[in-house]
Amino acid sequence: MTADGLGGSTEAEAGLVFSCRGASVELPHQHGARHVLDDISLELRRGEILTIVGPSGTGKTTLLRLLGGLTPATRGAVRVNGALIDGPPAGVIIVFQDYSHALLQWRTVGRNVAFGLEGRLPRGEIEERVRDALRLVRLEAHSDDYPWQLSGGMQQRVQIARALALRPAVLLMDEPFAALDAMTKATLQDELLQVREQTGSSVVFVTHDIEEAVYLGDRVAVITGVPGRIKRTVTVDLPKPREQLVTRQLPKFLELRYLLHQAIGHGGHA
Repeated sequence: MTADGLGGSTEAEAGLVFSCRGASVELPHQHGARHVLDDISLELRRGEILTIVGPSGTGKTTLLRLLGGLTPATRGAVRVNGALIDGPPAGVIIVFQDYSHALLQWRTVGRNVAFGLEGRLPRGEIEERVRDALRLVRLEAHSDDYPWQLSGGMQQRVQIARALALRPAVLLMDEPFAALDAMTKATLQDELLQVREQTGSSVVFVTHDIEEAVYLGDRVAVITGVPGRIKRTVTVDLPKPREQLVTRQLPKFLELRYLLHQAIGHGGHA
């Protein structure tokens, strides 16, 4: 990763959790390097939900991996709290879409949530964190159940609770609700907004769903093309708290939805 070495302390003082400046990613490919992301510049502010929307194949997951320190930048600078990223940053947790494989089916819900804490904290503190995390996602009554006994939406809540038990400063979420039915998805969207309010965590949320991007986001970044580039970033100035029926019928919501459809370049889901 190359960097200019300047501006880190200024960014941290300005309340930026993440900043990308001209970041590009090339990955090994059988026919040579594959250019996945090009000249990515974006910011995540403390306590903000930044949603990222765009067509398949534009590098959205790679962008999350870049922020999570799992994939290095080929060019440009990527910082967390003003410091250049050279590996997975402390306090940054990734939540993936595939909850069924992320959970350990032979462990109870409570022991799944405790998994990342075992051996690192005293037993009493682990139990307290597990209780707090399950309360945030409304699964207190299911601590002794097994994942295979739960619905898909509840299993995804367990995965989110496991992340929350680590007390993350940042959640990086890769289409976490994509496989869920519409009603379950709406419920989890509202729970995510409540978690952000209660914990103050910052969130980067990747989605194919333009309406989801608008409903959840404080800002929406549109990524298009191959290699993927940030085409534009839109501020979502909708009233809070958000409500599924009321918010989605606001003229401003419809205006933002239309604007993002136009930015992506078609009239359906990304």
